[in-house]
Amino acid sequence: MTTLVFGHKSPDTDSTGSPIIWAWYLNRIKGIEAKPALLGEPNTEALFMLDHWNLDKPEIIKGIDAGQDVVIVDTNNPAELPDNINEANITAIIDHHRLVGGIETVAPLEIRIEPLACTATIMWKMIGSDIAQMPAEIKGAMLTCILSDTLEFRSPTTTQEDKAIAWSLAEELEIDMSSYAAKMFAAKSDVSSFSEPELLRMDSKEYELDGMQFRVSVLETTSPDQILSRKDALMAAMPGVAQADGADQVLLFVVDILNEEATMMIPNDLTKTMAEKSFDVTVSGDTVVLPGVMSRKKQIIPNLKI
Repeated sequence: MTTLVFGHKSPDTDSTGSPIIWAWYLNRIKGIEAKPALLGEPNTEALFMLDHWNLDKPEIIKGIDAGQDVVIVDTNNPAELPDNINEANITAIIDHHRLVGGIETVAPLEIRIEPLACTATIMWKMIGSDIAQMPAEIKGAMLTCILSDTLEFRSPTTTQEDKAIAWSLAEELEIDMSSYAAKMFAAKSDVSSFSEPELLRMDSKEYELDGMQFRVSVLETTSPDQILSRKDALMAAMPGVAQADGADQVLLFVVDILNEEATMMIPNDLTKTMAEKSFDVTVSGDTVVLPGVMSRKKQIIPNLKI
């Protein structure tokens, strides 16, 4: 049976690149037939990575069969995975997020969760000396994942291990890291072809707080005005997206990569109260700027209060 390797729904760069990396490792090094997969359309930065490194776009799957061999990467949250994930034969989980719980397995498995900025960083460590056999395009995907998740080392989730591995890969690939990251972020910032509901779901996580369900959406960009100019339409789309996705509220944060700040949209009294309680700010309009806030994982979700 072919092992499917996939990450979370609404795939970002790490959830697109890491399945490609690990499927290569299983196939070429471990002798296990495997293929990468996606649980949705990848974002524009992930598409840039695939095009730049001439990598095939993994198949988008809508579900999995019971008993299917799978490796889960870049998440351990059942809400971000196929509904019947516990019916699969999960052979490994490789992740860098907090442990959520709820996944059950039919057999013992390999789990590697580390407090690093990127799943690809963990994979680099796990692959070890076999990295010498990795082709340039897979190393390029690995570098792209790390630069994406660290926002070129601006994110507070960045560790020295992430930096060291990225610099090593860039040197080996003869890549000017700053120039390459600028192209990545430019691709990520071009969201003109996406509808408001698509933007709200593009990079989002489901999160429960005090019995309420939230979709916490983050849009990282070097051109925040392009997104903020659609503020009214985005806020108007929030109730419909929340209702369709079984959430009480969509929370949207527009992260300005270059100025290292986030703008939170404030469509109603609930989000106003949450912003003021969570980030110690005073809200006087339908947006609020949060200086220094770059990371959903480390700075947004852990601070949310109702």
